Amino acid sequence: MEFMERWAYYGVRVVLSVYIVKAASEGGLEFNHIQKGQIYSAWAIIQSTLPILTGGYADKYGYRKVISLAIVLKIIGYMLMASQHSFLGFLSGCLLLASGTAIFKPAVQGILASSLNSKNSSMGWGIFYWLINWGGFLGSWLAGYFRMISWPTVFYANALIVSFNFVFLALSPPAKPPSAKSPEETLSFWQLPLVTVKEMFEPKLILFLVIYSGYWATYNQLFDTLPNFLDDWVNSSKAVSQVGALFGKNWSGSIPHEWILSINTMTFIILMLPLSWLVRNLHPIYSIVGGILLTIIGMGIFGSSMSAWFCIVGIIVLSIGEMGAGPRMREYLGLIAPKGKEGRYMGYANLPEAIGWGLGSLLAGYLYENYSDKHSLAKQYLIQKLHWSAEAVSHLPKENILPVLAHQLNLSQLQLTEMLWQNNNPQNFWYWFMFIALISAIGLTIHHFIFKVDINKSAEDN
Repeated sequence: MEFMERWAYYGVRVVLSVYIVKAASEGGLEFNHIQKGQIYSAWAIIQSTLPILTGGYADKYGYRKVISLAIVLKIIGYMLMASQHSFLGFLSGCLLLASGTAIFKPAVQGILASSLNSKNSSMGWGIFYWLINWGGFLGSWLAGYFRMISWPTVFYANALIVSFNFVFLALSPPAKPPSAKSPEETLSFWQLPLVTVKEMFEPKLILFLVIYSGYWATYNQLFDTLPNFLDDWVNSSKAVSQVGALFGKNWSGSIPHEWILSINTMTFIILMLPLSWLVRNLHPIYSIVGGILLTIIGMGIFGSSMSAWFCIVGIIVLSIGEMGAGPRMREYLGLIAPKGKEGRYMGYANLPEAIGWGLGSLLAGYLYENYSDKHSLAKQYLIQKLHWSAEAVSHLPKENILPVLAHQLNLSQLQLTEMLWQNNNPQNFWYWFMFIALISAIGLTIHHFIFKVDINKSAEDN
């Protein structure tokens, strides 16, 4: 079920940032990056705060009912995203998809957490993430093909894919019941979210979640901003010709950005299980901090150059970092969760994403729109260097801005891109998020030395 859900989710996620800002004449919505940031921020708040509440409902009412509701919401969300072109209409589709994802995640993760113990949890979560990334890999590749048909096809096809989860839900065995009676069973519908929020503010837990949010602010730029950066600045045609030359072929063209992003999930597929085995005895905090540091290095690599090769290497390094920072955070929470509260604790795992992705999206939208978006920088050049009036520039259709500037300067599109890169340093965008992640790594290290959570003892107590 997780495999199918992620297949559909990433089949939309890898193309969405480009679709949102793409010119209307080219099938896109033609919103700006600030509006894109607002959409992602609202999405983050819904998708990452609802699980904090719905995780407890999954424990109380049963995982099957909760997952069925989630699938329905996700299908409706995809359909609206395919058909709505106004800001509010498209946002409503995104928020329904976010709501369905929010309800789905803690239920499925609760099933897994209730079936694991301290001896097999590292490999269990490793297998879970391995399947997630098979779904993400297939979703990324198929999205490239669906987009060639039409933008709406991307959303309709993935609505169909996620609907197959009704079949898998019907075939799946029931979740393993907890050994003790769940505290959730004694709480009313309205008492449950109040107790959930109150328990979350245990100092050791809430501080960990808030500090970890810096990592999510950084990591989510892989899907929120890197597709735009690839579309604006990275020239993959040279990489295509170089690979062709290795086979004695005269290849030309460029690599769809969805296929470049699929390197993230392919790295997981190849390395997740062996790395999970290698770090199985390492304290989760050490793995998390090391993963964040690798994420910073990876971002520094792919954000520093217009070369597709740098981008590929950077994504691989960042992905290895994600393997340390992502699965083991949920392992940490799963192991310290009291029996019968696994779903609730899996819900808590989403708070860092709500804070980091929510605030990070607003910051990324502002920074990219004003300092890194190629169309924005081209408009600034027309006004500041060629002395066009702001009114004249505002009347240029988006798809004409770059061709007009290239004609004015007698440059090819590639030469224009290189000139704008040299003059404006759009890669500086990434330094902001590398710094945020570094603060997160330092904070988690300090947190560990203050509280010194004993994972083995926590697991035995549970």
